[in-house]
Amino acid sequence: QVQLVESGGGLVQAGGSLRLSCAASGRTFSSYAMGWFRQAPGKEREFVAAISWSGGVTYYADSVKGQFTISRDNAKNTVYLQMNSLKPEDTAVYYCAARRGPPVVTTGGWGSWGQGTQVTVSS
Repeated sequence: QVQLVESGGGLVQAGGSLRLSCAASGRTFSSYAMGWFRQAPGKEREFVAAISWSGGVTYYADSVKGQFTISRDNAKNTVYLQMNSLKPEDTAVYYCAARRGPPVVTTGGWGSWGQGTQVTVSS
């Protein structure tokens, strides 16, 4: 298991950008696939993006393709989510997660979760 701490959330106007970071503890970060998820009020948690241990494979939810970019720096034990052209419907608590093996696009199968960071997009 790894411990995950998200940061970078906040309040931004529509059309703005934010970059979320997720710092992981442990020496085996590079062996984990990483993912970003979000949960809006009254809605279920949903998949946003995922990246393989090497960074060579990425997946995105259709709703964020071309808008969000996931990346990782294994030397810094950190995964990022660059969010551009933000919309009010992107408002949610964003969580990062880790799993051994390949990334998956479901909320199930992820062994470690962070505490979340709030992103609020005003219109």
